[in-house]
Amino acid sequence: MERTLVLLKPDAVQRGLIGTIVARFEHKGLKIVGLKLRQFPVATVQKHYEAHKERPFYKALVEFMTSGPVVALVLEGKNAIEVTRKLMGKTNAAEAEPGTIRGDLALSRSNNLVHGSDSAAAAKQELALFFPEASEVCEWNAPEFPWVYSPEER
Repeated sequence: MERTLVLLKPDAVQRGLIGTIVARFEHKGLKIVGLKLRQFPVATVQKHYEAHKERPFYKALVEFMTSGPVVALVLEGKNAIEVTRKLMGKTNAAEAEPGTIRGDLALSRSNNLVHGSDSAAAAKQELALFFPEASEVCEWNAPEFPWVYSPEER
């Protein structure tokens, strides 16, 4: 099983889409093993988007991500990173396929509701940043697990 970070950005929170978006991940069969709602410090957001520091949109991105509360999720499942990214859709929501979170619920490149780790290395780094304490992530058995994956896939 793989773990990934998903952030429901301030626009998702302000638009009242937390439940709708979280339900998409749960309905797919991903297990929530960590969840928190908070307004993250500027330093955390700057570190998270450090790779974009020299890009023209960096300052506006940091301001947007610290403008209100964010929901941080740790999702677990087989190929969780790839599955999560497919569920989210293209970064530019106007180009995202119908049926994806962005394709159904957003129109903007910047206000695109969600962030998801794009690789195993990124997930490891991002999870450590947003869930630094081991106690923030729960180990538990989902009763639907045998119905999500066939025995050959486990």
